[in-house]
Amino acid sequence: MEPILARRTLLGSGLTLTALGLVGASPALASVREAAAAPAIAGTGVWGARANSAAISVLARRTAKIIIHHTATANSNDFSQAHAFALSRSIQNHHMDVNGWLDTGQHFTNSRGGYLTEGRHRSLEALNSGNKHVSSAHTSGQNDVAFGIENEGLYTSVGPTTAQWNSLVQLCAYMCQKHGIASSQIFGHRDYNNTACPGNTLYARLPELRTAVARALGRAAEPDPVTWRLLQPGDTGERVLVAQHLFRAIGETSVPLTGVYDQELDAAARRLEAKHGIPVSGLVGAETWPLITAPVKVGERGDVVRALQLLLTAHGVANRSDGVLDGNTATGVRNFQARSGLRADGVATADTWKHLLF
Repeated sequence: MEPILARRTLLGSGLTLTALGLVGASPALASVREAAAAPAIAGTGVWGARANSAAISVLARRTAKIIIHHTATANSNDFSQAHAFALSRSIQNHHMDVNGWLDTGQHFTNSRGGYLTEGRHRSLEALNSGNKHVSSAHTSGQNDVAFGIENEGLYTSVGPTTAQWNSLVQLCAYMCQKHGIASSQIFGHRDYNNTACPGNTLYARLPELRTAVARALGRAAEPDPVTWRLLQPGDTGERVLVAQHLFRAIGETSVPLTGVYDQELDAAARRLEAKHGIPVSGLVGAETWPLITAPVKVGERGDVVRALQLLLTAHGVANRSDGVLDGNTATGVRNFQARSGLRADGVATADTWKHLLF
């Protein structure tokens, strides 16, 4: 996530859980069980949380997915438990006093020392129940269905510590085990909102995280989910050129076709976000693409078709770039859809665009 003191406009139980073991189990079974067992999590009463200012909403259903964040605070070299507890208090204070929320926004926080703390009250209770979910404030549109895990630090160019990574794997494995979540349902914040969170480096490790969680549970690795691609100022290449064509198609004709994420594209992205009530970031992300990738079919022409043709060519299924969606381009769309497991109707809907951009 963006810096805690600059952002956070989206975003009890007091016992500490300890890992459980199996006596007399086979080494292989014990290894799997230990990796997926309950990690040590300091409850709100342990780290000194304030009382929530309003009732916590507890939903009578399992949690469906996990969303990974970073706090975008300093990459502290204080790996102590005391620091982890102080961080949790700082986050709660900001969420309640600055954002005006009833409690901490996320369910759990993972420090750079690998210490796990409960965030929003009753999150630990809901996790252990396996059949309840605490409504939260970590990802717009996902707070009633997804666990939110904050990882202390800024991971735009460096990765988490080994201790932090190991605790993240263990926590995610336990969540998946208790709530029946598939390892493929571990996402980054940017997969749903226009944000760089959880940072390029940590986000790039999500496939590794999914594989590690599946292994900890004794499951086969699953295909990574197809999500909207994030573009940021300074990015270059074909996807940026596609975005520029798409912005021109919605009337942003001042956006140049350079393949460079420049000030003009940044300004156009900000105008679109403001128009649709999206927190202004200047990014082209999960909330932007659905607004600029209108369904296109045979007979249409212009910048949106050129963008489609660029992506089809990149995937090796077409080589036209004339901006006319004729029968040949429609055949390319159908071929790509069939190869991607989508409905092969030749109409470039949002799901087709998402797969093309992935």
